Parts: sequence; C-alpha cells; structure tokens
Amino acid sequence: MRILLVEDDHMLANTMLTMLRDDQHTVDWLDDGQQALNALKDEHFDLAILDLTLPRLDGLDVLARSRSAGVQTPVIILTARTELGEKLQGLDAGADDYLTKPFAMAELKARIRAIVRRGSSTPVIGLRIGALQLNPDSGQLSTGEQTVTLPRSELQILQYLMRHPDQVATRRRLEEQLYGWDQGVESNALEVHIHHLRRRLGKTVIRTIRGVGYMLDSAEAAGCGATACP
Repeated sequence: MRILLVEDDHMLANTMLTMLRDDQHTVDWLDDGQQALNALKDEHFDLAILDLTLPRLDGLDVLARSRSAGVQTPVIILTARTELGEKLQGLDAGADDYLTKPFAMAELKARIRAIVRRGSSTPVIGLRIGALQLNPDSGQLSTGEQTVTLPRSELQILQYLMRHPDQVATRRRLEEQLYGWDQGVESNALEVHIHHLRRRLGKTVIRTIRGVGYMLDSAEAAGCGATACP
C-alpha cells in the first residue's frame, strides 16, 4: 500500500517511516501543508496520515481543500490537539479517523488495517479474487492448495491489482506502489516482478494492456487452483 505521511516533527516522522516500511508499505513523507495538498491532488495514494499543525497550510485546510477538489484518499488525522471540537472539525472536514499524540504505533497500525478493510471490495480477512487469497499483513498468497510468502515487491503489485480487479493499472501507478518518490526505477524492474507473479499465478491471470499497463483478470483468477497455478 502506498501511504503519504505528512508530519513536520522529523523525529516522529522517521520513527513512523521505519515502522510503516517494515510493514511492507511504500511511504512518501512531506513536512509542509502546501506540498501535501499538491501531492494529494496530483498523485495516487491508498492512505494519507496527516498532521494538523503544518507550515504554510494547516492540516484541516489541506483536508478540506483536497476533498473539495474531489480527492477521495482515506485520511487519518494525527495531532497533539486534544479538544473535542477540533476532532469533530477534522472528521466533519472529511477525515476517516483521528489519532491524538502521543499514540502507540500498534494503535496506528490497527487504524490503518481498519480503514483498509472498510475500503476493500472484498469483505473477508485479506483479499480474495477467485481462487487467489492474499493476506497483506503476512504477505502469504494462497492459490488453492498452495501457499507461498511473496517478496515485498510482488506483494505490493499483487495487492494493488487485487484491490482493483478488472481495472487497468498504469505502469506509473504500479511503480509508485513499489518505489514512491525516494528511489529510481530500473527500466525493466516492473516487468521482472510481473514475470515472477505470472509464474506463480499462471500467464493469463495478469493481462498486459499494451502501451498502458496491467490488469488482474478476475475470470481467469476464478479458474486458478492448485493445478492451474504452478
């Protein structure tokens, strides 16, 4: 999952970056409200964690303006403000959840999992498309009778495709899931990961849409069992 972290406390942000990346998320970090608004409007994120007290543009303004612009990215507000009125103001502005500092990292992880479950089209533990079942927390993929633990890159790609079955994912969108803004992308890196996934799932489950990107075919996934997925 690709997460935008907006936090101007650099010590806290570094701790959160380590924790979230250890959980196999791709995380982009900003410490400025105006930059955060631009990123939410111009980029795709699965989740944003947004501090309220930010330089240039307050977090509530970031949230309100992004929602006015049609941004639907789930948002967890993170702040030291404790007044109930400000919490309600944040939720009314379009936040999906609210955490008050100081907080336990385990609680933040639980809030993230809850938002992911609410936003998933699959109302089961993990993701399931046809015979494919993926646990994003453990990285375990089940294809009928076989279960494997996916490497991080394959997990990030397959998780995104399974959350958006039968929808075309552009190369850029999938590369963002892997690398965010921090790392350069080798020209053939995505193709290599797709190749490895096809060896696990069968060649027809992930379709190439020439000149655009890739798509997980739910009809093909329905026929993917222990004998069909080597």
